[in-house]
Amino acid sequence: MTTYLIRRVLWIIPVMLLVALITFTLMHQAPGGPWDRDLNRRQVDASTQEMLNRQFGLDKPLFFNFEGEHILDSQFFNYIGNAVQGDLGPSYRQRGRMVQDVLFEPPKNKPIWDSKFGYSMRLGLLALTMAAIFGIPLGILAALKRNTIFDYSALFISTIGISVPSFVLAIFLIIVLAGQLGILKIIQRDWSNPAAWLVPATVLGFGTFAYITRLTRSSMLEVMGQDYIRTARAKGLGGRVIITRHMLRNALIPVMTIMGPALAGLVTGSFIIESMFGFPGSGREYVLAISNRDYSMIMGTTLIYALLIVLANLTVDIMYGFLDPRIKVN
Repeated sequence: MTTYLIRRVLWIIPVMLLVALITFTLMHQAPGGPWDRDLNRRQVDASTQEMLNRQFGLDKPLFFNFEGEHILDSQFFNYIGNAVQGDLGPSYRQRGRMVQDVLFEPPKNKPIWDSKFGYSMRLGLLALTMAAIFGIPLGILAALKRNTIFDYSALFISTIGISVPSFVLAIFLIIVLAGQLGILKIIQRDWSNPAAWLVPATVLGFGTFAYITRLTRSSMLEVMGQDYIRTARAKGLGGRVIITRHMLRNALIPVMTIMGPALAGLVTGSFIIESMFGFPGSGREYVLAISNRDYSMIMGTTLIYALLIVLANLTVDIMYGFLDPRIKVN
């Protein structure tokens, strides 16, 4: 097990390097740059752009410096070297602020969970919690009431959740709740009110809710057909005992193991929902960084999101061994 963990942790290094390389390449292939316009949307002259490029090291080659003393003295490898030390670079659009400060530094006299990244994590946790609270019981009941109107209704709802993109659902709810019923503010000013989080969390977690429902139902149906369930029924055990002691423990193993990646996916995939609802999280900051060509912010946020997904997948692999003793590491 120790050798397996070491090998998996070491695999994180090439994965992160590959993510950084792809992001860096695509980022610089896009037209424009961070100095095309200043914060007041006025054109920046060529001499100012040249000075800013020298100041932030953007005048160096992208990958390899064949004319300098060190071939790796380039934008990409310099950024990777600083990122390994925890320095994600300065934000080009928010002058005087570092990327890690923009993402993780909360407002004055506020806790860390009031930072932009903290807001996104809280929204993702709320969405995942709501998806699990409603999805797991619905999947269990759908399996127990197989081929009934309840089962068909659960499958219909989950199919909609998987098929309909989250931004389409967001537009629909904004039109209905804000435009027609007037019970929702289109642009929320105060996010300290917990009720303001319900609609964004519902939109964000609806697809995960649908996936959890279908996965729970299929796992329950698979377990219900196992020999040990028939043996338990033949021994005269009650239906509630069979469900709680024998079915749920094995049926929920696949559901529990997707929770980590699901949370990482909700946090990393929330930038569309955050932008649509004006949510002050790191996802919205990421979208603004792309439109403003804020290279350091794009790279830093992408690496953080990629690290979350990699760690979530590693956690799932470790949890499999504890949840299911039949799984062994070769």
